[in-house]
Amino acid sequence: MDTGTLERALAAVGLHARVRWDEVTGSTNQVAEAMAAEGAPEWSIAAAGHQTAGRGRLGRTWLDQPGRALMWSVLLRPSALAAEDAGLIPVMAGVALAGACRSITGLDIRCKWPNDLQLEGAKVGGILVESHVAGGRLNVAVVGSGLNLRPPEGVQGAGGLGPDVDPEALLIAYLRELAALYGRASAGDQGAVTNGWRALSATLGRDVQARTLDGRLVQGAAVDLDARGGLIVETTEGRVTVAFGEVEHLG
Repeated sequence: MDTGTLERALAAVGLHARVRWDEVTGSTNQVAEAMAAEGAPEWSIAAAGHQTAGRGRLGRTWLDQPGRALMWSVLLRPSALAAEDAGLIPVMAGVALAGACRSITGLDIRCKWPNDLQLEGAKVGGILVESHVAGGRLNVAVVGSGLNLRPPEGVQGAGGLGPDVDPEALLIAYLRELAALYGRASAGDQGAVTNGWRALSATLGRDVQARTLDGRLVQGAAVDLDARGGLIVETTEGRVTVAFGEVEHLG
């Protein structure tokens, strides 16, 4: 992947924006946020061959090794979405990324709520969305994606797509799917996102344990998503919606 890859991928999908490629960077999300602050247009992309300070959800670290992963961040300006719809964006990105991986590799890539991609239970990718709100609307959303081509050494539970994946073809497929879902959600069709996720879910129908951001522990069967991307869990005390948090598959 390089600057030309990013430019050709945007052009193939009919998008026009800025691109930034670094062989090594701290975090592509940080670069994309700086681009946003400089006024970069929607669909601008920051990508890198290696991150020294890659981030995951809840303060975790995303580990990669040079040549073994693909990493990029896309800048969105989703002013048509209310702040309460922020949870749709990682779900949307997961559907788009899983769909792209499936179409390019033929592998049965699945979405684990809220932001992981799995292949036969192993984590092959993750998404980190960092959003900013202004006037009750989403002003900026940086959508970071990381995909393992080969699993990083020493990381338990990690998998990979395989070393022969064409980065340009995968990025084009991802941008095409993301643009379609984003357009429909921005027009009020959130069901396009949630229905797409249901079809690719590795979580629905599983017994799960979810820890919410306020520290509560919720255990039961994952039965559905709500209209804003929250996971609905059937517990012994009734249904609970987990809007943000972390989920462990129990069976």
